[in-house]
Amino acid sequence: MADAASRLTTLAEDLLGVPLPVRIRAWDGSEAGPPGGPVLVVRHRRALRRLMWKPGELGLARAWVAGELDVEGDLYEALDRLAGLLWERGADAEGAVRSVRDPRLRAAARTLLQLAGPWPPPRPPAEEVRLRTGPLHTKRRDKAVISHHYDVGNDFYELVLGPSMVYSCAYWSEDGTLEEAQTAKLDLVCRKLALKEGDRLLDVGCGWGSMAIHAARKYGARVVGVTLSTEQAAYARKRIADEGLTDLVEIRVQDYRDVRDGPYDAISSIGMAEHVGQVRYREYAGELYALLKPGGRLLNHQISRRPETNEAAYRVDDFIDRYVFPDGELAPVGRTTSALEEAGFEVRDVEAIREHYALTLRQWVANLEGRWAEAGRLTSPGRARVWRLYMAASAVSFERNRIGVNQILAVRTPEDGVSGLPLRPRAWTERPDR
Repeated sequence: MADAASRLTTLAEDLLGVPLPVRIRAWDGSEAGPPGGPVLVVRHRRALRRLMWKPGELGLARAWVAGELDVEGDLYEALDRLAGLLWERGADAEGAVRSVRDPRLRAAARTLLQLAGPWPPPRPPAEEVRLRTGPLHTKRRDKAVISHHYDVGNDFYELVLGPSMVYSCAYWSEDGTLEEAQTAKLDLVCRKLALKEGDRLLDVGCGWGSMAIHAARKYGARVVGVTLSTEQAAYARKRIADEGLTDLVEIRVQDYRDVRDGPYDAISSIGMAEHVGQVRYREYAGELYALLKPGGRLLNHQISRRPETNEAAYRVDDFIDRYVFPDGELAPVGRTTSALEEAGFEVRDVEAIREHYALTLRQWVANLEGRWAEAGRLTSPGRARVWRLYMAASAVSFERNRIGVNQILAVRTPEDGVSGLPLRPRAWTERPDR
């Protein structure tokens, strides 16, 4: 079909009501749109059939994962330009149906039908998940969710995360490597928790064991790490054995709700609470409070979102829910601190570090892109595309303050009111020589 790109550009601008912010290259080799920036490459017209079936984010995501859409040029710039048309405008199927009631746009819809080719729509990519394992945030369903995201091969995570195997926001200085920044984050958590030799630390959502190993090796803590991922647990146990730390660190495949061997001197929860769900968050806070001794500290490291004018209207992005973190939910930082306080905690410090996560994600994307063919072999080409898109889009969201990440230090302050914290706030920023 001659000059498909021009027809697509005109069609998109008619439907959106604004100029298209990126250039388009179509499957026939034609190009149209603003020059000099990133190019949205429509490799196959199947992508249009996906958009007709699921207008907005989900249709685009399916086409991207299937390899029918790509970006040539700066992916971050392309995502930033497109964000205003997708996430910020809240494009969805319902909105699309309302728009085509406009007679002016019916012709555009007919053009899309001609360009899209034969019906029916393609099947969703194999990487898409729709869980049917019971109500949200039950133990059984949470285990299935964690398995979907984490049990995809430790070799793939090594490729993306690097030797630290830390899957959360690093803590950067003006210069330095990803490994140094991740070590700095782990050490910051330990200092905020005031860990010392012999302390019992519970690491909730322990991942591949990096926090547990750091706390045991550098501070002499006795650590219990819990995860729902069998692959993470096996990897962590091997690392711990190789480090000679089996007498200090125990890794369990266990739900945090089943931990019953408190009290602990301290609890770290790094990048785990996003999986808890808003309906369970008060329960999560209460469980951790009960596991701490009086005077014990909790360090909750968690991604947050901006508050909605109507909180009841909040919903998880379709792409994230179907391809990345099924059932994952973000909460404004104020709601998180309120839930902790309602459970009995005294919130003593909140440190916002969102710019650090943007830097971390860009490094992970660089790791992935640098070994792209290998990444596809270790998992699947579609899953590698999922990760590239979600990490790059998340980096832009952190940079633009659409989402944030915070370290919340809370204390189970005893009845006498002695919190055990130093009089000078942020004393942990003074790095001791150890």
